Amino acid sequence: MKDPLVSIVMLCWNRRDDVRESLSRIRESTYSNVEIIAVDNGSTDGTPQMIEENFPEVRLLRMPENIGIAAYNAGFEQAKGKYIVILDDDSFPEKHAIERMVRRFEADPRLGVVAFDVRNYYNYDDIKNVDEMVDNSSTVANHRYYMSFNGAGAGVRADVFRQAGYYPEEFFLYNNELDTAFRIWDAGYTIQSFPDIVGYHKYSPVNRGSWRAPFYYTRNAFWVIWKNYPAQQALKHTAELIFRCFYHSFEQRTWIYLRAMASAFALIGKLRGKRKPVDPDIARRLRAPININFTFYR
Repeated sequence: MKDPLVSIVMLCWNRRDDVRESLSRIRESTYSNVEIIAVDNGSTDGTPQMIEENFPEVRLLRMPENIGIAAYNAGFEQAKGKYIVILDDDSFPEKHAIERMVRRFEADPRLGVVAFDVRNYYNYDDIKNVDEMVDNSSTVANHRYYMSFNGAGAGVRADVFRQAGYYPEEFFLYNNELDTAFRIWDAGYTIQSFPDIVGYHKYSPVNRGSWRAPFYYTRNAFWVIWKNYPAQQALKHTAELIFRCFYHSFEQRTWIYLRAMASAFALIGKLRGKRKPVDPDIARRLRAPININFTFYR
C-alpha cells in the first residue's frame, strides 16, 4: 500500500535564511510522499524569490500583506494530504519525525493531532542522537489533563482540521493552537505527544515585536475563554483574567495588558457566531496556560 500523502504547510515572514535552512532540512526527511506549501505573508526580504530559485518542489502562495495566521488557513485549504504538518518559518521536523507521525496516525483513528516534541534549535540537543531513538509507545500526555500543541511542529489529521475550522483568523497572532485544540478535543479526537517525534524551533533570543506577544496573547486569552468555555466557567475565568490584567499592569509598570483587555472587549463583535462551548469536562481538563501572558516584562 502506498504511503499516504502528507502536506507540509509553512508560514513565512521576513526570515529568508531561516526558511532556506528549514526547507533544506525537510529535504532530509525519510518520508518521501510529501507536498510542501510555503505561504509567504508579504515578506520584503526576498524570501519568496529565494524559495522559487532554490526550492522548485515547493508550492509558493503569496499573500499581498501580512494577514497573520489567516495565511496559514490559505495553505491548509490548498493541502491535498491525508495529514498536515504545521511549521513556522524557523522550525523543521527531525528527519524521522514525519515517518513516525504517519505510523501513529494510521494506528489510531481517534488521534487528531500529533504534537511534536519541539526542542530549542540553539541548544540543538545533540540532534544526531535523535536518529537512534526507538519507537517508544508511551505518550508524554498526562491522562488526567488534555494538552494543546505547538504550531512550530505538529501533525494534524486533515479531515479533523477541516471539521475544526482551521485556525481562528480573528486572533491574528498567538493562542490560535489553543483555540483549535478545544474544538478538536470536543469533536472526540485526542492530541498526543510522543518522545520519538521531534521538531526543532529557533526560539528567537530577541522578540521581533516587543509589544506584540503580550498584547495578542492576553487579548486572545479572553477570546479563547469566551468562545469555548461554558457560561459559568467563562464568567469565572474572565473575572480572573481581568484581575490579572490590572495586577500585572501595576506590578510590571506597563499598559499593554490593559490595552489588550480593552481590545478584547471593543472587538468582541469579531466573535459573533463563533462561540461554541465545549463539554464542561474538556474545559476543566484542557490546560490553558494563561499565566504565561503576564511574564513578558518581568
